[in-house]
Amino acid sequence: MSEQQAHESSPYTGHAHFAKALPESVQLRHDWSLDEVKALYALPLLELVHRAQSVHRTVFSDNKVQLCSLLSIKTGGCPEDCGYCPQAARYHTGVKAEKLMPVPEVLEAAASARAAGATRFCMGAAWREVKDGAQFDSVLEMVKGVRALGMEACATLGMLSDTQAQRLKEAGLSAYNHNLDTSKEHYGDIISTRTYEDRLRTLSRVRDAGISVCCGGIIGLGESVDDRCNLLRTLANQEHHPESVPVNALVPVEGTPLANQARIETVDMVRTIATARIMMPASMVRLSAGRAQMNEEAQLLCMMAGANSLFFGEKLLTTGNPRYESDMALLAKAGILPLEPNATR
Repeated sequence: MSEQQAHESSPYTGHAHFAKALPESVQLRHDWSLDEVKALYALPLLELVHRAQSVHRTVFSDNKVQLCSLLSIKTGGCPEDCGYCPQAARYHTGVKAEKLMPVPEVLEAAASARAAGATRFCMGAAWREVKDGAQFDSVLEMVKGVRALGMEACATLGMLSDTQAQRLKEAGLSAYNHNLDTSKEHYGDIISTRTYEDRLRTLSRVRDAGISVCCGGIIGLGESVDDRCNLLRTLANQEHHPESVPVNALVPVEGTPLANQARIETVDMVRTIATARIMMPASMVRLSAGRAQMNEEAQLLCMMAGANSLFFGEKLLTTGNPRYESDMALLAKAGILPLEPNATR
C-alpha cells in the first residue's frame, strides 16, 4: 500500500485533507538524499518559497490556518539535560517544579481555548517518560475531556511503552508530540540523557498504536545546514510522514547551556518551513516557538512558505508567545481564516 492510499484509510489521520486522495501532481517521497535536501534548501529564497507555496496551495486549497493552544500540565523538575530547556531540574532558570494540574483546571483551560477558536489542545508534562499510576490516569481523563469538547487532543509526555500508547489511543488521543529536535549527528551536543534511537522508538510505538504523529525540531541550536537538512530528511524518509511537523526557533533562556546562542534569522526559519512543506506536502507544518521574536512580516512569510498552524496564547509551556489579540489582528489584516473545528475531524 502506498502512503497516499494509507493516508486515505488510516485510523490515525485527523485532518480533512487525509480523507481524500492527494492530487496526482503531489509526490510523496521517502527516499531523499542529503544532497537533494541541501539543494532544495539552498535555492534562491523567492524560488524556494514559490515552490513551497505551489505545493501548499495544491494540497491545502482553502489556505486556512489551524489555531492550537498549548498548556503545561506539569511544569519543571525534569531530570533530562536538554540544553535548550528551562524545565530541566539541573539548570537554574527560575522555573519551579510544580505538581500535575488537576483535571478540572486543564479542561477549563481547554474550554477557554476552544471558545477563542482553537481546534487543537496540546498538553505537555515535563517528564522523561510516562509512569503508570494516578498521574497517568489523570492525563487519560484530560484527554477524554478535551475530546468531549470537540477538539483534537495532543500530548507530549516523554517516552512511552507500547501499553501506555495503546491506553492513550483508547482514551481518544488525536496526536502525540515527540520531537527529534535536531539531526542524529548533532543530537549528542544537545542532549545526553536520552538517545536518538529512544526518540525513534517512541515514535514507532505511537504510530503502532494508531495515534497521529507530531514530530519536528528546533532550529538555532548551533547546528549546521547539513544538520538541519538531515533532520528534515529523517522526518520525510520515515515510512509515513508525520501528520504534524512543528518547526521551532530556539528561544534562548538564561540559565540553560544555550542561553547565549544567537537567535536564528528569519530567512533560516522560512527556508526550513518551505523545505519541510515540499518534502512532506500533506503534513500540517506548525509555526511554533520563537514567534514572539518575529515581526508580522516574518510570520506571514513563514505562512507563505507553507506553515498552516499557529499556537496562540501568551505562553508556550514556559516561554513567551504573541498575545492572542495580536495574532487575531495579524490574521485579519492578512485575510487569513482559521480552520473550523469540523474541518479537522
